[in-house]
Amino acid sequence: MRIAQVAPLYESVPPKLYGGTERVVSYLTDALVDLGHDVTLFAAGDSITRAQLLPGAPHALRLDPDAVDALAPHLVMLERVYQALDTFDVVHFHLDYLHFPLSRRYQFARLTTLHGRLDIPELQGLYDCYRDEPVVSISDNQRRPLPQAHWRGTVYHGLPRELLRPASGAGGDAAGGYLAFLGRISPEKRVDRAIEIAQRTNVPLKIAAKVDRVDREYFDERIAPLLRSPLVEYIGEIAEDEKSAFLSGARALLFPIDWEEPFGLVMIEALACGTPVVAFRRGSVPEIVEDGVTGFLVDSVDAAVDAVGRLDALSRATCRQVFEQRFTAERMARDYVAAYTSQIAQRTERQSFKQTRALLKRVESGVNPGVKPDLPLASHH
Repeated sequence: MRIAQVAPLYESVPPKLYGGTERVVSYLTDALVDLGHDVTLFAAGDSITRAQLLPGAPHALRLDPDAVDALAPHLVMLERVYQALDTFDVVHFHLDYLHFPLSRRYQFARLTTLHGRLDIPELQGLYDCYRDEPVVSISDNQRRPLPQAHWRGTVYHGLPRELLRPASGAGGDAAGGYLAFLGRISPEKRVDRAIEIAQRTNVPLKIAAKVDRVDREYFDERIAPLLRSPLVEYIGEIAEDEKSAFLSGARALLFPIDWEEPFGLVMIEALACGTPVVAFRRGSVPEIVEDGVTGFLVDSVDAAVDAVGRLDALSRATCRQVFEQRFTAERMARDYVAAYTSQIAQRTERQSFKQTRALLKRVESGVNPGVKPDLPLASHH
């Protein structure tokens, strides 16, 4: 199958540091290549991939100090995609709705994975307008605000099987170690809850997280003072090759979110390392964490404190086994191939239906089906 993957240009594929969407695109692209498909990746020029790379910008925009207008390179990249449509069997977009106005005007098989939050008021009118655009959710819960969208399935994220593994000799057992917080510091991620849980359980907390510019004031005013606790170690943003050691050494990953998280990639990263998750029951969390098996689902800080005290009841080997069963990149790629196949079949059916309908109209109007309708018919007299 000839597949185009169209990634955002804000980060490289995979990202150098933090970045969820581009990281998933990287895992999916390479897994599709491993399955034998011919894959073209439209992404930032500093991306690393086993597919053919067609750069949409020389470098990832977030790390480019000279980048001012992020929209312009995305539109140029989309133009290149549309010019090459005949060379692909299916195009898989990861750009939210940016391509919708043009995509609906072309006859080609396509899918769009929606990676972000959908509980935004303006999206109601958008998806009322574009009910025909085929989209994929990354959790069932993510769909809830937009029942009118043209959902073609839910595909959970996956990681390469050997990317993250339990580190040998890691001190993550319930008798020692620390609690971990990994990802991004923002109001909805509630690192302040993680700090409170650590203080109340008297277990050290290590925070490996980035701070976006939009969240800098929140960090300085609300979070920085909490980092003075002797139980808290703020590490900052970490790279991919540091995650196995960081997560394997933790008693548990704390995921104390206060919003409808569409997926939460860090949860399956923890499971890949054999580390259970203590997570607030919001968004996709109940679809990812099996309560009492791979972690505990909680609804309050009090319940989270209690859950930390029960971590010795969980098997770290089981956490890894569940990851291998449910959350590998190969499983994700096979799920998407099934979705691609369905879209290609539907396109073929639509084309056949349109051709048949056009033929019937010409027959009904007395036009010889074998003659172009814009040519004069020969006289039979």
